[in-house]
Amino acid sequence: MAGVRFEDVAKRYGPVSVIEGMNLDIKDREFMVLVGPSGCGKSTALRMIAGLEDISDGKVLIGDRVVNDLQPKDRDVAMVFQSYALYPHMTVRENIEFGLKIRKTPKGEMARKVGDAAETLGISQLLDRKPKQLSGGQRQRVAVARAIVRDPSVFLFDEPLSNLDAKLRVQTRAEITKLQKRLQTTCVYVTHDQVEAMTMGHRIAVMNLGKIQQIGTPLEVYDTPVNIFVAQFIGTPPMNFFDATVRDNILEAATFAIPLPAGRRTTNGQKVRVGVRPENILVSTEAGRGATARVPVVVDIVEPLGYQAIVHSRVGDDTLVAAFDSHQMPRVGESIDLVLELDSIHLFDAVTEIRL
Repeated sequence: MAGVRFEDVAKRYGPVSVIEGMNLDIKDREFMVLVGPSGCGKSTALRMIAGLEDISDGKVLIGDRVVNDLQPKDRDVAMVFQSYALYPHMTVRENIEFGLKIRKTPKGEMARKVGDAAETLGISQLLDRKPKQLSGGQRQRVAVARAIVRDPSVFLFDEPLSNLDAKLRVQTRAEITKLQKRLQTTCVYVTHDQVEAMTMGHRIAVMNLGKIQQIGTPLEVYDTPVNIFVAQFIGTPPMNFFDATVRDNILEAATFAIPLPAGRRTTNGQKVRVGVRPENILVSTEAGRGATARVPVVVDIVEPLGYQAIVHSRVGDDTLVAAFDSHQMPRVGESIDLVLELDSIHLFDAVTEIRL
């Protein structure tokens, strides 16, 4: 087993910088998730670990080895691709065996490894089928089995669930999480889906525009986002924002005002962006945790989801989205009071967008 380390890594295509000054220390046996929007550089970072992309500057280490100039086959990593990358003319067994045959693994050991991997992933009955005879979820399991049998130091996953339907995605991400716990292998997992990141990673690295914005456990990133980008990206539904000015311990928005939460580092007259998560907005009949403030709104849209309702409301030119219990959802056009939990409010500098 081995950790992975990026030291001031950059990737450029001519004058275009894709990754700049990336520093990341992935611990041995850790499940690290790189998450961010399309084009943020996360897949490029993964491919640099695998040796599928050259490194423009800096160093990538696997364990204690600098691997910048090593061929992919010499890095002791296994990669699972979004497209599965199975050979259509081979059976499932032959696909799983392929890497082992290249390494000239003895037949007895190869049969044992294939059997163990197939049993672990529940595909023993599929070993004689061709990929075209499999569902998307079954193909993904075969791709994972092919990676497992190599006993790599590091598993690399490049958006492996994006081609699956919603139900299968939930099931497969749970299987991958259990598999990592069982194998105790270092995993680097790339996704644009922040739900996958939050549910799977020991730690997550949020990326944007080729730079890491924040690294931490899912709860650390969720509870204390370092800037507005992270606050907007992590959380479903996304965090609400409105502009306000600090005046004598009051946050004055365009059409309403609420008390400034205690202990915040602000100055009188400072322009701020106020963030509040939908789950920290309550209906007026609910008791909030700690200090609260009421805001009168008009309901615009109600989205019932069964277990909860997402309520979009209007206050002046600002929109507030709240997550209610479905049995308490209001009617469209109704005027109601929303209750904001002040201790859960996030403040960001309006200019730098950095957390206050």
